[in-house]
Amino acid sequence: MDGSHGHATRHADGSAGDADYGRIGHRYASYRQPEPAIAAQIAAALGPAAAVLNVGAGAGSYEPRERAVTAVEPSASMRAQRPAGIAAAIDATAEHLPFPDKAFDAAMATFTVHQWQDLGAGLREMRRVTRGPVVILSSDPELVEAFWLADYAPKVLATEAKRYPRLDQIGQMLGGSVETVPVAIPLTCRDGFNEAYYGRPERFLDEGARLACSAWSFVDAAENATSIERLRSDLASGAWDARHGSLRRQPSYHGSLRLVISHG
Repeated sequence: MDGSHGHATRHADGSAGDADYGRIGHRYASYRQPEPAIAAQIAAALGPAAAVLNVGAGAGSYEPRERAVTAVEPSASMRAQRPAGIAAAIDATAEHLPFPDKAFDAAMATFTVHQWQDLGAGLREMRRVTRGPVVILSSDPELVEAFWLADYAPKVLATEAKRYPRLDQIGQMLGGSVETVPVAIPLTCRDGFNEAYYGRPERFLDEGARLACSAWSFVDAAENATSIERLRSDLASGAWDARHGSLRRQPSYHGSLRLVISHG
């Protein structure tokens, strides 16, 4: 995957990637709350930075509240969901950051690089405007389909795997000293991405929860309905618990989630 999706224009609400958040994102912030354990890992990766840039900032999840954050988000729907008390996001894209060289101590991007039109351009821009670490929260495409949801919604996870850029590619494009760090997902994870529900399968029966994971929007609605009915049936019969029930008590899950940290 080269990270270039070939979209020359933005969606009506300004969304600049392959997902149209004007259509699917109206309740995003209700399901995609920052998970404190993940937030702490991101904050540690940012180091002592005072001035932080958040690219593809969405509704503001994982922005460190105690630092001076500048947020960039092209989708009007997502900008409107940012809570009171944090900085308003600038309408711009990763590929064209309106800042001078080395303007920030650190930069971050969470759950967004797989949607950029030109991955290389966006990462080079982040490195251009950042003096210190650049921290990317993403998923390893080679591990996405290992999640049990692939038994029920294989096209959703296949779509997700194809969208995520390779982690080594992200590191190469950022340059400098790069490390890739696993991110554990707690059982009660507040951030509703697919793997967050590893031990709470009933959450997938909620349409809003599914819409907050954009990969579902790329699969035919009828096929998604069939997937969910299969899961609903297995939950009712006990078949899901027979195979995966131990996950309901597993404190954390080590899936595809990773931090890629470029130290410059």
